[in-house]
Amino acid sequence: MAGRDRLGGIDRRTLLIGGGVGVGLVVAWAVWPRRYLPNLTANPGETVFGAWLKIGIDGHVTVAVPQAEHGQGVYTSLPQILADELGADWRTIAVEPAPLNPLYANQLGVTELFEGLFDHLPADIRQSYALRSALVLTAGSSSVRNFEGDLRRAGATARTLLCKAAARSLAIDWQGCSTAAGFVVAGKRRLRFGALAEAAAGETAPTDIVLRSDEAGRLTGQSLPRLDVPAKVDGSANFAGDVRLPDMAFAAIRQGPVGDTRLLRIDRKAAEKVRGVVGVIEQPGWVATVATNWWAANHALEALKPRFETRGPLISSQSIDAALTAALDGRGERMASGGNLAAAFKGARVVTADYRVGLALHAPIETMTATAQFRDGTLQLWLPTQAPGLARRAAAAALGIAESRVVVHPMLIGGSFGANLEHLVAEQAAIIAREIKRPVQLVWSRLEDLRHDRFRPPAAARMTARLGPNGSILGWLAKIAAPATGRELAGRLMAGDRAIAAALATEGFGDGYAVAGALPFYRFPNYAIDHHPADIGVPTGHWRSGAHSYTAFFTECFLDELAHAAGTEPLSFRVAITGEPRLVRCLSTAAALGGWEGGVPGSGQGIACHSFRGSHIAVLAEAHFDDGQQPRVDRLVAAVDCGRQINPDIVRQQIESGLLFGMAAALGGSTGFARNLATVGTLGQLGLPTLADSPDITVELIRSEEAPGGVGELAVPPVAPAIANALQAAAGFRLRRLPFTGAAR
Repeated sequence: MAGRDRLGGIDRRTLLIGGGVGVGLVVAWAVWPRRYLPNLTANPGETVFGAWLKIGIDGHVTVAVPQAEHGQGVYTSLPQILADELGADWRTIAVEPAPLNPLYANQLGVTELFEGLFDHLPADIRQSYALRSALVLTAGSSSVRNFEGDLRRAGATARTLLCKAAARSLAIDWQGCSTAAGFVVAGKRRLRFGALAEAAAGETAPTDIVLRSDEAGRLTGQSLPRLDVPAKVDGSANFAGDVRLPDMAFAAIRQGPVGDTRLLRIDRKAAEKVRGVVGVIEQPGWVATVATNWWAANHALEALKPRFETRGPLISSQSIDAALTAALDGRGERMASGGNLAAAFKGARVVTADYRVGLALHAPIETMTATAQFRDGTLQLWLPTQAPGLARRAAAAALGIAESRVVVHPMLIGGSFGANLEHLVAEQAAIIAREIKRPVQLVWSRLEDLRHDRFRPPAAARMTARLGPNGSILGWLAKIAAPATGRELAGRLMAGDRAIAAALATEGFGDGYAVAGALPFYRFPNYAIDHHPADIGVPTGHWRSGAHSYTAFFTECFLDELAHAAGTEPLSFRVAITGEPRLVRCLSTAAALGGWEGGVPGSGQGIACHSFRGSHIAVLAEAHFDDGQQPRVDRLVAAVDCGRQINPDIVRQQIESGLLFGMAAALGGSTGFARNLATVGTLGQLGLPTLADSPDITVELIRSEEAPGGVGELAVPPVAPAIANALQAAAGFRLRRLPFTGAAR
């Protein structure tokens, strides 16, 4: 669009007063379409520049961040981009959640979250959907990749306006000014941002906004301290469970088993005898008790002894396994292909192997929580959410009110891993607040959180390949049975959206999300990926790295088996067929750092790699079986090329976090099912590794000037196959089922 970086002067059409007369000014940039005006609110003494920043008279710079902070460091990395371009002093940077506005729509996040699901739609529709729907979303390791350009332009524009205001004050050419550490610098003269902010809002930006090209004093690439850490350490950070409102009550909830469930009966009188109980709310699929404190509410819930009726077939671990088997042996849809696989396989001797992964839980520290207040027809919600607009829509629909009557206050999230994309707790809290006629805080118990998770789906794979005489792979077929989680997720999160419904209706029966990551980044002349949808009767959702967490397991384990069948060392086998030089460098770096011995029998070493979200990683694992035949991981070495790094420490934290998360999912973190309920009810039953189980971890970040790639999910997929390959080298037999046990062969 012509003139996208031009900032017009202020007039009555572009002047918004946020918080009262004289409180602040909003500059509406012409970079934004006219129908989308910034709606940041200025506090006393602040001037608001566009959609992304405010500058106070004391020099503080507040950056609006539309992404949810759930431990991934987005409250630091995004402000760091803007502060770098602005020339700000990092000690003066503050953060606040951005308001709901199409200007903050995460177009890349939608594409990455629903990976492959809407590929058949025209590109312009895919790209504009998030904007038109005002879809603010934290998903798909997309925060830096989606918003870096906006933040840099915002910082550069504000810097230009500050320089022009300073030049006007000093009667000099503004192009002779620069910024550093929160000052506009003109020769030996320095003027503070705070003193110039209001005057700068009245300046006009040039047509072309020039980004910084100098290297001195740059914040990008520095491991600056995280802005969210001090408050989390001293306990002053507010999470949804910390919200307190006048006359607020507390609610506990019990939901029926999965499936077609209805509440049959309760013992209301027994619950009402508990001291502090103020109400019992009944709904078809759940019941909640409300009291003056959560302990009383939970105690009353037990006294209530709710009984549910569930119609339809019983769901168990056995029924889930049977559904996967039936799907794998049944009809599938070809999701991707290349070459002529039928010709490659015809009359050839092939290698085949079957793999399985179980249901995986999110199990974040913070269980599902929401605080709601319904007054005078308006609902206010305080909740941890990765999709505030979708939570607002769902809560409005639950109460039968307009979305404009719902205000969402996004809170810090105590972990998520994708769980807080869901908004059922917002609907429940809204209904309870309306019925009880007072503010209410709903907190799911740990039991409820585990039993009613939106699980990472289970999956089964039948991998088949033809080896050439020189160890090359001439043909590759991956048949994957898994629930159509992408379709389910889109339908559930965006219920009532006609565009989504139409898009899903025009597709085949396969689900691109369900096989994401299965398309090989290796060079195979002939290949095919088939999805076999499995109806397991259990709700599934997005889990950190999505389907990549199991498709990488299938691919990287099978590659190791092929290497053994070909009599080739596993690292060399991969390098020979890898078409991505950056991934080859990751493999060679991890091997060098880890002292790779070739994966020979008895070495206890395994290697695996993966590429997605614009980044590349290789992981070397060392593992063994203890005397009880339980797998133990001794060491993890990761080499990462994620492009340009905004904050290397945050990148390292995310890689280390992903390695441990992937290891936890390899060794535990799963649940069985019996009578339509998950069989785990406490964190202790998940078999998660403890601090004593944590391996030695080495992370090497490879320097790169490529565009930033995603890092939040990157390290999860290759961990399980690296461990499986290491255990095979240690013990001589192959584990083909996740999570691992000594007998899972």
